[in-house]
Amino acid sequence: MTLTNESVAGITIPDTRLARETTEIVRESTSELIYHHSRRVYLFGSLRGRNRNLSYDPELLYIGAMFHDIGLNERFHHSGHRFEVDSADEARRFLRSHDVPEDSIRRVWTAIALHTTPGVPEFMEPEIALVTAGVEYDVLGIGYHDVDAVDRRAITALHPRPDFKRDILRAFTNGVAPKPDTAFGTVNDDVLTHFVPSHRHTDFVDIIQNSPWPD
Repeated sequence: MTLTNESVAGITIPDTRLARETTEIVRESTSELIYHHSRRVYLFGSLRGRNRNLSYDPELLYIGAMFHDIGLNERFHHSGHRFEVDSADEARRFLRSHDVPEDSIRRVWTAIALHTTPGVPEFMEPEIALVTAGVEYDVLGIGYHDVDAVDRRAITALHPRPDFKRDILRAFTNGVAPKPDTAFGTVNDDVLTHFVPSHRHTDFVDIIQNSPWPD
């Protein structure tokens, strides 16, 4: 794998054919919001991996980070799948079209599909763990002080996040609201409950109590 001289906070951006094509796809098919967020996920995930002395494949981590929110796009609004799965499936199609080994594809797919499922990815392969770590850092601020303030400023200077909290919540809402059933049991249900007045929360306890089982 070749690497460019493009680096920030000591993290270098992969410059493989797959990485370059991934960047082009995300730039052409998503908003500036999602592009900058996805690059920050790679960079913050990489920093958190470095802090934990994890050995990971930068190319796979980059592809997972860049594709992780592509399922919020309008063309997936009526897929019937969670946006995370749509994102993971899109990455898998892309990687299979380039004859990437299935184990690498599995790691990228799983990293994307589980990136909003806390408490699980951190115990899996580094590429899976670090996509989630990058997302949690950029969106939720988890481990905020684990990254040096100088590195944080360098990354946000390159990939700024003006009004990010409001805009990313709007992106989640717009991406999930057309298929509300996919939000059951996920963090996406919180988003719809907050921002879609007509959304009816599906309660796990109610489902059990009202199931056809007699007892």
